[in-house]
Amino acid sequence: MKLSHIPFILLIGFAQAGFAQTSDKQKVDSNEILHLINQYSAARDNRDTVLLRQILTVDVDQLVSSGEWRNGIDTAVKGMLSSSTSNPGDRKLTVEKIKFLSENAALVDARYIITNPDQTMRKMWSSFVVVRNKKNWQISAIRNMLPTSGN
Repeated sequence: MKLSHIPFILLIGFAQAGFAQTSDKQKVDSNEILHLINQYSAARDNRDTVLLRQILTVDVDQLVSSGEWRNGIDTAVKGMLSSSTSNPGDRKLTVEKIKFLSENAALVDARYIITNPDQTMRKMWSSFVVVRNKKNWQISAIRNMLPTSGN
């Protein structure tokens, strides 16, 4: 081996080590984000305003499938409780994709299915913008979409 190739080989080794660390960190972050979305779902199901206020940012905003904007934590929590009461059913969020936008922000896409009391289903999508505040992940924005055809 030529001595001139050593720096290049070391650079590749450092790059691979950095990739492995990033990948491991993203796995940990992904698990924390999945837990966050599960907490959100549980808080909605149980109408747990204390938990909602812990996992939502103060400036959270939400666009629901009816086109209503909910800006700020107070309006969002009130709207979530009202929606869960006026639209009864079993809600299920299934995360399909997490796209990291930076070390402290990610976009989470989830299938959102509401099974109504008459067993009909409302099949939607939800996207969450999540941010790391200090050490915890929180939800900063929510977008609910009701596709018009093909889910």
